[in-house]
Amino acid sequence: MTRKILGKIQSATFGFGGYQDAEMSFDITFSMESSGVGTSFGFWAYRSDHAQWTIEEQHQRFAYTVELLRDTLRAAKKQHVAQLPGTPVELAFEGSRLLTWRVLEEVL
Repeated sequence: MTRKILGKIQSATFGFGGYQDAEMSFDITFSMESSGVGTSFGFWAYRSDHAQWTIEEQHQRFAYTVELLRDTLRAAKKQHVAQLPGTPVELAFEGSRLLTWRVLEEVL
């Protein structure tokens, strides 16, 4: 069963992060009630001869990440990722797993 919780963006960054800081990613942490949760969107920043993905797949993931950041900034009415903390959000969970989240544009 899906449950929805109100929260706020606690922190947001765009740059090197993810696994061993080897990804170019949009990382976001949410605070809610008495806890928090985070998520990351991105892809490996560099390609090696051992990569099991193509440069086209990398470009698609980069495009998805930048479009998600753009849409988040637009919904939050912000210009820069550093301005996102404090933005109200709605988080949807199944058990303890974060399914989706959205900026609460209707309260801005």
